[in-house]
Amino acid sequence: MGISLGLVGLGAFGSNFAPYFKAHPLVDRIGLCDCEAPRIARFAKDPFFQDKFKEGDAYGTLDEILKSDFDALVIITQPWFHAAQCVRAMESGKHAYSAVPIVTLPDGDEILEWCDRLIKTCERTGKHYMLGETTYYRPQAIYCRRRAAEGAFGDFVYSEGEYFHDVEHGLRRVKARREGSATGKEWLKLKEGYKKRGIVSGPMHYPTHSTSGPICVMKAHAVKVCAWPYYSEMNKEYHEGAPANETALFRMSNGSTMRICEHREIAHPGREMFRVYGSKGSFEHDTWCTRGTFEFNNWNIKGATTPLTADEMREALPPEVVEAFKAAKQSVARNQGKELSAREAEDFYGGHGGSHSYLVHEFVDAVAHERVPAINAWEAARYMAAGVMAHKSALADGEVLDVPDWGDAPA
Repeated sequence: MGISLGLVGLGAFGSNFAPYFKAHPLVDRIGLCDCEAPRIARFAKDPFFQDKFKEGDAYGTLDEILKSDFDALVIITQPWFHAAQCVRAMESGKHAYSAVPIVTLPDGDEILEWCDRLIKTCERTGKHYMLGETTYYRPQAIYCRRRAAEGAFGDFVYSEGEYFHDVEHGLRRVKARREGSATGKEWLKLKEGYKKRGIVSGPMHYPTHSTSGPICVMKAHAVKVCAWPYYSEMNKEYHEGAPANETALFRMSNGSTMRICEHREIAHPGREMFRVYGSKGSFEHDTWCTRGTFEFNNWNIKGATTPLTADEMREALPPEVVEAFKAAKQSVARNQGKELSAREAEDFYGGHGGSHSYLVHEFVDAVAHERVPAINAWEAARYMAAGVMAHKSALADGEVLDVPDWGDAPA
């Protein structure tokens, strides 16, 4: 017997995930929720959804769908809503998934409070929360976790990650779209309150694409941090007094060092990636590295580096899930009036390095089998807390600060 899922938020990003959640073989019933009726109609009228969607399972508000009997809610709304909506979902008896990050707010202390509340809600209700962090299921992260489990890294020595996303690469458009919506206009009023209190945000309040890679591979959390800001003159108005870039150095719980860059002002095409270095093996630039041998001032590096393809790094999804996701991709293409080539049809993984399909499968499978999902509240809080404290350090001219931790998820 499968599960029932309500999809909350059917905008640009939520629409990418909707066909995959609907297609999963373990999902028997789908609900649609959005405050804009045309978004619901788009999927309600799609023949691909008809076998799992019924007219009565359309909702115009979160309040309405919270009263339903769905097993879980997938919340892909505006980032300042995520934590509060997931807490409400779990309190109504439903498991919850949210897009990244846990929450985006100018006040770091408020973010940490939501991390704490999210974890306590999981403990109190017995319901699961999962963060849809894409880096966790990029091929590189999947491969590195596998090698780490084998002990191939040896002792972890150093790691680094970055999210290079220049303001000119779509961020202006995203900001305008978010703040131009009905909920966005409400957010602008709330944001004014933070400004009056002198609270300044920064890119480290959206850290999960960069922090999650090293943290999930090493299974270590940040203990201490020092960080520094870069303020942009060129796009000063866009950043609203906040740092454009923040760069941080962390002491990790396993004794290693981690460097993280969250940059929004950088002449670069964009990157969300990480590298991990150990005493026996290392990973960088889609390449596994091992120690070479030294012979009379010459390094014999034969066999010391192994370039890897995405398919070599990934792990296989269940065959029935693969076929279902291929059908979902075909459906999306049909709705867009496109004809997929044979090669395109085979690439069912979705966006962000092919992580979307893995995120969908992990959450659905965890709910169906009543287990804690991989990117649970405790894991997600580690990604978020690292960034919050890095931002605090950056505003304090690199002061070394402790990073809070809530421990591991219950087995």
